[in-house]
Amino acid sequence: MKGQSVGYIRVSSYGQNTDRQLSEVLLDKVFEEKASAKDTMRPVLQECLDYLRNGDELHVHSIDRLARNLVDLQTIVSHLNGKGVLVVFHKENLTFTGSNENPMNKLMLQMMGAFAEFERNLIKERQREGIAQAQKKGTRIGRGRVLKDEQIQEIQGRVAGGAVKSSLAKEYKISRQTLYAALNVTIQ
Repeated sequence: MKGQSVGYIRVSSYGQNTDRQLSEVLLDKVFEEKASAKDTMRPVLQECLDYLRNGDELHVHSIDRLARNLVDLQTIVSHLNGKGVLVVFHKENLTFTGSNENPMNKLMLQMMGAFAEFERNLIKERQREGIAQAQKKGTRIGRGRVLKDEQIQEIQGRVAGGAVKSSLAKEYKISRQTLYAALNVTIQ
């Protein structure tokens, strides 16, 4: 039974371009996502997995576009094969049907999945090292302060005078969490 040819395209951030992925493949439906592949909790991936039916083919540009960890990769491919979905990785030229699997294909999937996971771990390690170096130099990491010291003092005084906190949050265009954090700040 021949179903639909479905594509899953993923890049990690909005600044990246998806044009090179699956551009030469004729697809009936495409699911495109801009999210990290650190886990499978990606809305478009979940929508794609739910959409696929027996007889469909899932086309993915490369293994690391689907998952960056070996367990997730194997789980996704096994789940789809169990539903009768053929999975095709174009860059690696690997196809998985779930029936009488080619041992070499299975080995390649595991190796490529392990490499993708290793690469993700290297990226995380470099990121941690970069943050540590920046902090040593005194660079502030994360979002900057939203309120100035004068604004914090004003808010603290108004709350002490009985002002309604939710109204203050709206007035200063800040979240209630930011307001509560400002109330706990000691200004010298």
